[in-house]
Amino acid sequence: MTRTIGVDVGGTKVAAALVDGDGHVQTRARRSSASRDYQGLLDAVTGTVEEAAAGESVDAVGLAIAGNVTADGSSVLFSPHLPLSGEPLQVDLQNRLGCPVTVDNDANAAAWAEFQFGSHGATDDLLLVAVGTGIGAGIVIGGALYRGSNGFAGEAGHMTVVRDGRVCPCGSRGCWERYASGTALLAAYLERGGNPELGGPDITTAALAGDGTAREALTDIGDWLGRGLSSLVAVVDPGAVIVGGGVSEAGALLLDPALKAFRSNLTGRGRRPEPAITAARLGVDAGVIGAAALAGHHVK
Repeated sequence: MTRTIGVDVGGTKVAAALVDGDGHVQTRARRSSASRDYQGLLDAVTGTVEEAAAGESVDAVGLAIAGNVTADGSSVLFSPHLPLSGEPLQVDLQNRLGCPVTVDNDANAAAWAEFQFGSHGATDDLLLVAVGTGIGAGIVIGGALYRGSNGFAGEAGHMTVVRDGRVCPCGSRGCWERYASGTALLAAYLERGGNPELGGPDITTAALAGDGTAREALTDIGDWLGRGLSSLVAVVDPGAVIVGGGVSEAGALLLDPALKAFRSNLTGRGRRPEPAITAARLGVDAGVIGAAALAGHHVK
Protein backbone atom coordinates (compact mmCIF):
# COMPACT_ATOMS: atom_id res chain seq x y z
CA MET A 1 0.00 0.00 0.00
CA THR A 2 1.25 3.47 -0.92
CA ARG A 3 2.19 5.58 2.11
CA THR A 4 1.31 9.17 1.25
CA ILE A 5 1.46 12.26 3.41
CA GLY A 6 -0.46 15.45 2.72
CA VAL A 7 0.74 18.79 4.08
CA ASP A 8 -1.44 21.89 4.34
CA VAL A 9 0.73 25.02 4.49
CA GLY A 10 -1.32 28.03 5.53
CA GLY A 11 -0.65 31.52 6.76
CA THR A 12 -0.55 30.48 10.43
CA LYS A 13 0.10 26.72 10.51
CA VAL A 14 1.66 23.70 8.83
CA ALA A 15 -0.45 20.55 9.23
CA ALA A 16 0.59 17.12 7.95
CA ALA A 17 -1.23 13.78 7.89
CA LEU A 18 -0.64 10.25 6.68
CA VAL A 19 -3.71 9.50 4.54
CA ASP A 20 -4.88 6.14 3.19
CA GLY A 21 -6.34 5.50 -0.26
CA ASP A 22 -9.91 6.05 0.97
CA GLY A 23 -9.16 9.52 2.28
CA HIS A 24 -8.91 8.53 5.95
CA VAL A 25 -6.33 10.26 8.15
CA GLN A 26 -4.06 7.81 9.98
CA THR A 27 -1.59 10.07 11.83
CA ARG A 28 -1.28 13.82 12.29
CA ALA A 29 1.33 16.49 12.99
CA ARG A 30 1.02 20.24 13.29
CA ARG A 31 3.18 23.24 14.04
CA SER A 32 3.22 26.99 13.60
CA SER A 33 4.38 28.50 10.31
CA ALA A 34 5.39 31.71 12.06
CA SER A 35 8.78 31.70 10.29
CA ARG A 36 9.18 34.60 7.89
CA ASP A 37 11.97 33.08 5.78
CA TYR A 38 12.13 30.31 3.19
CA GLN A 39 14.52 28.02 5.08
CA GLY A 40 12.34 28.23 8.17
CA LEU A 41 9.34 27.20 6.09
CA LEU A 42 11.27 24.22 4.70
CA ASP A 43 12.17 23.24 8.25
CA ALA A 44 8.53 23.43 9.35
CA VAL A 45 7.32 21.29 6.44
CA THR A 46 10.11 18.75 6.88
CA GLY A 47 9.46 18.50 10.61
CA THR A 48 5.72 17.91 10.25
CA VAL A 49 6.24 15.27 7.55
CA GLU A 50 8.76 13.39 9.69
CA GLU A 51 6.44 13.53 12.69
CA ALA A 52 3.43 12.30 10.67
CA ALA A 53 5.55 9.49 9.16
CA ALA A 54 6.27 8.23 12.69
CA GLY A 55 9.61 6.72 11.69
CA GLU A 56 8.29 4.81 8.68
CA SER A 57 9.24 5.34 5.03
CA VAL A 58 7.02 7.50 2.82
CA ASP A 59 6.29 6.96 -0.89
CA ALA A 60 5.14 10.49 -1.72
CA VAL A 61 4.34 13.84 -0.15
CA GLY A 62 1.80 16.35 -1.40
CA LEU A 63 1.78 20.02 -0.43
CA ALA A 64 -1.36 22.14 -0.39
CA ILE A 65 -0.08 25.68 -0.23
CA ALA A 66 -1.63 29.14 -0.20
CA GLY A 67 -0.33 30.94 -3.28
CA ASN A 68 0.21 30.98 -7.04
CA VAL A 69 1.66 27.53 -7.80
CA THR A 70 3.24 27.10 -11.22
CA ALA A 71 1.50 24.77 -13.66
CA ASP A 72 4.32 22.20 -13.34
CA GLY A 73 4.12 22.28 -9.53
CA SER A 74 7.77 23.19 -9.09
CA SER A 75 7.43 26.44 -7.16
CA VAL A 76 5.16 29.10 -5.71
CA LEU A 77 5.62 32.39 -7.55
CA PHE A 78 3.66 34.49 -5.10
CA SER A 79 1.96 34.04 -1.74
CA PRO A 80 0.57 37.00 0.21
CA HIS A 81 0.94 35.16 3.53
CA LEU A 82 4.10 33.04 3.08
CA PRO A 83 7.82 33.70 2.34
CA LEU A 84 7.68 32.26 -1.18
CA SER A 85 8.58 33.96 -4.45
CA GLY A 86 9.79 31.42 -7.00
CA GLU A 87 12.19 29.31 -4.93
CA PRO A 88 12.69 25.67 -6.12
CA LEU A 89 10.32 24.38 -3.45
CA GLN A 90 9.58 20.99 -5.00
CA VAL A 91 13.23 20.09 -5.61
CA ASP A 92 14.39 21.35 -2.21
CA LEU A 93 11.77 19.29 -0.39
CA GLN A 94 12.46 16.18 -2.49
CA ASN A 95 16.13 16.48 -1.54
CA ARG A 96 15.24 16.78 2.13
CA LEU A 97 12.54 14.09 2.25
CA GLY A 98 13.96 11.57 -0.21
CA CYS A 99 10.67 10.95 -2.04
CA PRO A 100 8.55 12.54 -4.80
CA VAL A 101 6.84 15.78 -3.78
CA THR A 102 3.75 17.27 -5.43
CA VAL A 103 2.90 20.95 -4.92
CA ASP A 104 -0.54 22.39 -5.58
CA ASN A 105 -2.68 25.29 -4.45
CA ASP A 106 -4.39 24.63 -1.10
CA ALA A 107 -7.90 25.33 -2.39
CA ASN A 108 -7.30 23.01 -5.36
CA ALA A 109 -6.30 20.24 -2.97
CA ALA A 110 -9.34 20.83 -0.75
CA ALA A 111 -11.67 20.88 -3.76
CA TRP A 112 -10.22 17.61 -5.02
CA ALA A 113 -10.63 15.98 -1.61
CA GLU A 114 -14.27 17.06 -1.38
CA PHE A 115 -14.93 15.90 -4.94
CA GLN A 116 -13.32 12.50 -4.36
CA PHE A 117 -14.40 11.75 -0.81
CA GLY A 118 -17.00 14.31 0.28
CA SER A 119 -20.09 12.72 -1.34
CA HIS A 120 -21.66 15.94 -2.60
CA GLY A 121 -24.05 14.25 -5.00
CA ALA A 122 -23.91 13.45 -8.68
CA THR A 123 -22.09 16.51 -9.97
CA ASP A 124 -18.90 16.79 -11.99
CA ASP A 125 -18.80 20.56 -11.50
CA LEU A 126 -17.91 21.75 -8.02
CA LEU A 127 -16.69 25.02 -6.53
CA LEU A 128 -14.90 25.08 -3.18
CA VAL A 129 -14.18 28.33 -1.39
CA ALA A 130 -11.68 28.02 1.46
CA VAL A 131 -12.12 30.73 4.09
CA GLY A 132 -9.01 30.87 6.24
CA THR A 133 -6.36 33.53 6.81
CA GLY A 134 -7.33 34.61 3.29
CA ILE A 135 -9.68 33.16 0.67
CA GLY A 136 -8.91 30.68 -2.08
CA ALA A 137 -11.11 28.76 -4.49
CA GLY A 138 -10.76 25.35 -6.10
CA ILE A 139 -12.72 24.54 -9.25
CA VAL A 140 -13.63 21.08 -10.53
CA ILE A 141 -15.08 21.10 -14.06
CA GLY A 142 -16.11 17.92 -15.84
CA GLY A 143 -14.56 15.82 -13.08
CA ALA A 144 -11.11 17.42 -13.37
CA LEU A 145 -9.36 20.22 -11.49
CA TYR A 146 -9.31 23.44 -13.45
CA ARG A 147 -5.99 25.24 -12.93
CA GLY A 148 -6.00 27.74 -15.80
CA SER A 149 -3.30 28.39 -18.39
CA ASN A 150 -0.57 29.13 -15.84
CA GLY A 151 -1.84 27.20 -12.83
CA PHE A 152 -3.23 30.29 -11.10
CA ALA A 153 -7.00 29.79 -11.46
CA GLY A 154 -9.08 30.13 -8.31
CA GLU A 155 -7.49 33.18 -6.70
CA ALA A 156 -10.95 34.48 -5.91
CA GLY A 157 -9.86 36.13 -2.68
CA HIS A 158 -8.14 38.80 -4.74
CA MET A 159 -11.05 39.87 -6.89
CA THR A 160 -11.88 43.49 -6.11
CA VAL A 161 -15.16 43.97 -4.24
CA VAL A 162 -14.63 47.53 -2.93
CA ARG A 163 -13.06 50.20 -5.09
CA ASP A 164 -10.07 51.72 -3.25
CA GLY A 165 -10.97 49.56 -0.27
CA ARG A 166 -8.82 48.00 2.42
CA VAL A 167 -5.17 47.41 1.62
CA CYS A 168 -4.36 43.75 0.87
CA PRO A 169 -0.97 42.00 1.31
CA CYS A 170 -1.14 41.15 -2.42
CA GLY A 171 -0.56 44.83 -3.20
CA SER A 172 -4.09 45.71 -4.29
CA ARG A 173 -6.97 47.34 -2.44
CA GLY A 174 -10.51 46.16 -1.78
CA CYS A 175 -9.87 42.43 -2.26
CA TRP A 176 -12.67 40.06 -1.24
CA GLU A 177 -10.54 38.37 1.41
CA ARG A 178 -10.12 41.67 3.25
CA TYR A 179 -13.85 41.49 4.01
CA ALA A 180 -14.65 37.76 4.21
CA SER A 181 -11.80 35.81 5.83
CA GLY A 182 -10.30 34.96 9.19
CA THR A 183 -8.27 38.16 9.00
CA ALA A 184 -11.44 40.13 8.25
CA LEU A 185 -13.25 38.38 11.11
CA LEU A 186 -10.65 39.57 13.58
CA ALA A 187 -10.85 43.12 12.22
CA ALA A 188 -14.66 43.14 12.38
CA TYR A 189 -14.59 41.80 15.94
CA LEU A 190 -12.10 44.42 17.14
CA GLU A 191 -14.01 47.21 15.42
CA ARG A 192 -16.99 46.23 17.58
CA GLY A 193 -14.95 46.50 20.77
CA GLY A 194 -14.09 42.82 21.10
CA ASN A 195 -11.37 41.41 23.35
CA PRO A 196 -8.01 42.26 21.67
CA GLU A 197 -6.39 39.18 23.22
CA LEU A 198 -8.51 36.81 21.12
CA GLY A 199 -7.43 35.43 17.74
CA GLY A 200 -9.63 34.25 14.88
CA PRO A 201 -10.30 30.69 16.15
CA ASP A 202 -11.04 32.11 19.62
CA ILE A 203 -13.64 34.46 18.13
CA THR A 204 -15.39 31.53 16.49
CA THR A 205 -15.34 29.63 19.77
CA ALA A 206 -16.76 32.65 21.57
CA ALA A 207 -19.51 33.03 18.96
CA LEU A 208 -20.50 29.38 19.30
CA ALA A 209 -20.69 29.93 23.08
CA GLY A 210 -23.12 32.84 22.57
CA ASP A 211 -20.87 35.92 22.57
CA GLY A 212 -22.92 38.65 20.87
CA THR A 213 -19.96 40.68 19.56
CA ALA A 214 -18.37 37.62 18.01
CA ARG A 215 -21.67 36.63 16.40
CA GLU A 216 -22.11 40.11 14.91
CA ALA A 217 -18.62 39.89 13.41
CA LEU A 218 -19.40 36.49 11.89
CA THR A 219 -22.65 37.82 10.44
CA ASP A 220 -20.70 40.63 8.78
CA ILE A 221 -18.16 38.21 7.34
CA GLY A 222 -20.93 35.86 6.20
CA ASP A 223 -22.68 38.68 4.34
CA TRP A 224 -19.52 39.51 2.41
CA LEU A 225 -18.92 35.82 1.76
CA GLY A 226 -22.39 35.39 0.23
CA ARG A 227 -21.97 38.43 -1.99
CA GLY A 228 -18.74 37.06 -3.41
CA LEU A 229 -20.19 33.58 -3.87
CA SER A 230 -23.01 35.02 -5.97
CA SER A 231 -20.43 36.46 -8.38
CA LEU A 232 -18.48 33.21 -8.60
CA VAL A 233 -21.61 31.16 -9.23
CA ALA A 234 -22.63 33.57 -11.99
CA VAL A 235 -19.30 32.81 -13.71
CA VAL A 236 -18.78 29.09 -13.01
CA ASP A 237 -22.37 27.76 -12.63
CA PRO A 238 -21.31 24.80 -10.45
CA GLY A 239 -23.52 21.93 -9.34
CA ALA A 240 -22.39 22.38 -5.74
CA VAL A 241 -20.64 25.06 -3.68
CA ILE A 242 -18.56 23.97 -0.71
CA VAL A 243 -17.36 26.37 1.99
CA GLY A 244 -14.23 25.13 3.75
CA GLY A 245 -11.29 26.51 5.68
CA GLY A 246 -10.93 27.24 9.36
CA VAL A 247 -13.61 29.94 9.52
CA SER A 248 -16.20 27.45 8.20
CA GLU A 249 -16.07 25.74 11.60
CA ALA A 250 -18.50 28.47 12.73
CA GLY A 251 -21.16 26.50 10.83
CA ALA A 252 -24.58 28.17 10.57
CA LEU A 253 -23.30 31.36 12.21
CA LEU A 254 -21.31 31.93 9.01
CA LEU A 255 -23.39 30.06 6.44
CA ASP A 256 -26.82 31.46 7.30
CA PRO A 257 -25.90 35.10 6.58
CA ALA A 258 -23.86 33.92 3.59
CA LEU A 259 -26.88 32.13 2.11
CA LYS A 260 -29.08 35.17 2.69
CA ALA A 261 -26.64 37.49 0.91
CA PHE A 262 -26.04 34.94 -1.86
CA ARG A 263 -29.74 34.63 -2.66
CA SER A 264 -30.19 38.40 -2.58
CA ASN A 265 -27.36 39.02 -5.05
CA LEU A 266 -27.38 36.03 -7.43
CA THR A 267 -27.95 36.98 -11.05
CA GLY A 268 -31.30 35.60 -12.27
CA ARG A 269 -32.38 34.82 -8.70
CA GLY A 270 -35.76 33.17 -8.54
CA ARG A 271 -35.56 32.11 -12.18
CA ARG A 272 -32.61 29.72 -12.18
CA PRO A 273 -31.51 26.63 -10.25
CA GLU A 274 -29.40 27.43 -7.21
CA PRO A 275 -26.50 25.18 -6.27
CA ALA A 276 -26.53 23.83 -2.75
CA ILE A 277 -24.09 25.72 -0.51
CA THR A 278 -22.78 23.53 2.28
CA ALA A 279 -19.88 23.29 4.70
CA ALA A 280 -16.98 21.07 3.68
CA ARG A 281 -17.72 17.48 4.68
CA LEU A 282 -14.05 16.85 5.41
CA GLY A 283 -13.67 20.01 7.47
CA VAL A 284 -10.18 21.36 7.98
CA ASP A 285 -8.73 17.99 6.88
CA ALA A 286 -9.70 18.64 3.25
CA GLY A 287 -6.33 20.24 2.41
CA VAL A 288 -4.14 17.42 3.70
CA ILE A 289 -6.44 14.73 2.29
CA GLY A 290 -6.51 16.35 -1.14
CA ALA A 291 -2.75 16.95 -1.17
CA ALA A 292 -2.12 13.30 -0.28
CA ALA A 293 -4.55 12.10 -2.96
CA LEU A 294 -2.89 14.24 -5.64
CA ALA A 295 0.56 13.04 -4.57
CA GLY A 296 -0.56 9.41 -4.60
CA HIS A 297 -1.93 9.83 -8.12
CA HIS A 298 1.51 10.85 -9.39
CA VAL A 299 3.29 7.76 -7.99
CA LYS A 300 0.82 5.12 -9.19
